[in-house]
Amino acid sequence: MSQVNATGWFMSEPGKPLVKKEFTIDAPGAEEAIVKVAGCGLCHTDLTFLSGSVKTKYSQPLVLGHEISGTVVAAGSAVSVLSGKKVIIPAVLPCGECELCRAGRDNICQAQKMPGNDFHGGFATHIKVPARFLCELPDALGTYKLEDLSVIADAVTTPYQSLVRSRLEKGDLALVIGTGGIGIYMVQHARNAGAIVIAIDVDDGKLEQAKKMGATFVVNARSLDQKALKNQIRSIVADNNLPKHKWKIFETSGTAVGQDNAFNLMTFASTVGMVGFTMDKLNVRLSNLMAFDADLFGNWGCRPALYAPVVKDVIAGRVNLQENIEKFPLSEINDVIEASKSHKLKKRAIFVP
Repeated sequence: MSQVNATGWFMSEPGKPLVKKEFTIDAPGAEEAIVKVAGCGLCHTDLTFLSGSVKTKYSQPLVLGHEISGTVVAAGSAVSVLSGKKVIIPAVLPCGECELCRAGRDNICQAQKMPGNDFHGGFATHIKVPARFLCELPDALGTYKLEDLSVIADAVTTPYQSLVRSRLEKGDLALVIGTGGIGIYMVQHARNAGAIVIAIDVDDGKLEQAKKMGATFVVNARSLDQKALKNQIRSIVADNNLPKHKWKIFETSGTAVGQDNAFNLMTFASTVGMVGFTMDKLNVRLSNLMAFDADLFGNWGCRPALYAPVVKDVIAGRVNLQENIEKFPLSEINDVIEASKSHKLKKRAIFVP
């Protein structure tokens, strides 16, 4: 295959609707592949690009979208074995050679490439990508269609890496703040690892879904200040003889309030993971980390090496995607984006070309 004629939805400038355009994808290089997109999820990061609050690295016009599954329709000479394979494209594509990659921190490789940020992404019919770290899928996908698995590329793997980073053990207490597109999978990963999960959100519908997905307890924090929230968590712990220390706290809402609550809920030997992103700043007393001998970490995406166990859990039914996604034709992308910005979507949107 020499070239591929593709159609994509381009962001021309922040704040403007995406524009449908045809474009040509050149033949893949030796270590590249062209993937026919089966599905691409809509992430909060895409909305920050669209609003202009976060700038893309590649100049506009640009095709956004980084949660992508599809089929390899052309592969370079060095990766020809991938031709015809079903794959997930990791949202973080590292170089594999640098100091950070060699240290097992390839998710923050400084030469990394992100679809829909560093190059044209998945809101299109086709995409060309570096092929070294593509996640090859089995032929049998269980109850799922290929497009359903697109959200594994960020929404499902990002919290999994956070779980690994936290060193969560069976019997630990896990607090998940924010049970939306990322948090609903954080709940499931923590449950699968044997944790007792308390889900915290401001939306009763999301909390009801979190309980269905494995949260043992849920707390609506909408009307609670920090002290009241901490007291309610302590009451749940005391009434149910739960662990008083070593709490694993995962902030997935990507809000200043959520991050502030995560830091405030820290106690002795706690581990706090900042998984959601916001440009807002906090005023916190860092000495609490010292006083509680606690750990605080940030999480950027997920190492491609961790995709395989997540895929296995999804296909085996241990992680539920089906009840947390909703599919739309790619042609409806602008309407769906507006609905998402207005918080009208109850599930993570996946666009199908």
